[in-house]
Amino acid sequence: MFRKISCCLLAAMLLTVLASPACLRAERQRQAADAPEFAFLAKAALLMDTGSRQLLYAENIHERVYPASITKVMTMLLAMEALAAGKVNLQEMVNISEEAARLGGAQLFLAPGDRVSVQDLLIGVGVGSANDAAVALAEHLSGTGEAFVLEMNRKAAALGMINSRFVNPHGLHDDSHYTTAYDIALMSLELLRHPKIHEWLTIWMDEQFLKGKIRKQEGVFLSNSNRLIRFYQGADGLKTGYTAAAGSCVAATAKRGETRLLAVMMGAPERSVLFDQTRKLLDYGFANYVSLPVVHKGQAVASLAVDKGQQESVELVAADNLALLLRKGEKAAFNRKITVPERLPAPLFAGREVGFLLAEGKDGTELGRVALVPARDVARASYFDFLRRFLERWIRFGR
Repeated sequence: MFRKISCCLLAAMLLTVLASPACLRAERQRQAADAPEFAFLAKAALLMDTGSRQLLYAENIHERVYPASITKVMTMLLAMEALAAGKVNLQEMVNISEEAARLGGAQLFLAPGDRVSVQDLLIGVGVGSANDAAVALAEHLSGTGEAFVLEMNRKAAALGMINSRFVNPHGLHDDSHYTTAYDIALMSLELLRHPKIHEWLTIWMDEQFLKGKIRKQEGVFLSNSNRLIRFYQGADGLKTGYTAAAGSCVAATAKRGETRLLAVMMGAPERSVLFDQTRKLLDYGFANYVSLPVVHKGQAVASLAVDKGQQESVELVAADNLALLLRKGEKAAFNRKITVPERLPAPLFAGREVGFLLAEGKDGTELGRVALVPARDVARASYFDFLRRFLERWIRFGR
């Protein structure tokens, strides 16, 4: 009897989870992914429209793989977040430790005691896949490499990367260091929130990088390992990787018009195969789909009345980009629905969600949503603010 009751409860819980909005949206995405069957020589492959986050192709995307240097997407993400928060700046100089300098693999040939700017280290990590630069950044941002790894795993958990574990900031092989193609897509999407990264990731070559800035006075020959940057229209990121255990890997982004696609290819047998297969994925996406913007990040879409604030109202802006994915030739049919309170009391904080914008199909189906946030902080009004406001209104009334 107890076993029957337990089974019934388990079934009910499972049905509840499967009926949740997130699961239903995921199911619609799977149904919409009407991709052909590619015979890829890879362990996993994924194609996603970044505006709608809709999957266009998925193969083994939740199976564990070794990320190799695609690990550095997370390293760059944490550095970009530190920059955005004002914790560091691009011209800040970083001391190179013995730990960073002695790391093998791809490197900038940094020596202990060298001082390199945060920006140059980011370029070295993103373009040259430099392991010494990755460790130097990690130590500078978190004090030690170990503390930085803790931050990597905290961020992974916050992003929903439930099948990932990081043990270093560079990606040199460790059996305990793993991820999935889907998790790579999640952290890649987060890095795309920082568009300045494309300025560095599209550098093709620099024959005298860091010349005169480090002990290796002649500089370093910096060459982008992502061939798509040079040879694929619209390609602007993100990161390649290779180890014997991981095979050849890439998380690649390309943008044409308003449509940006993200392709993840893991475990290809060699680089030529990797890039050929990634081109096919991207070609399929651009040939068949187009992204329709609903709202752009930072775009003002509503105004909110503020009680007892230094300002009586504040603009609400989209916290992120939102777009809908259409098959080419398909007409858009959706409504924008804004849900925000009529008023809120101060204080309010920029970036903290107070409502949302919903894109709905004509049948009321949710097609996508984005958080709405105050464009600026609104502090609570002081006694003098209230007095000034009263006098201004009295003067206007008198006129």
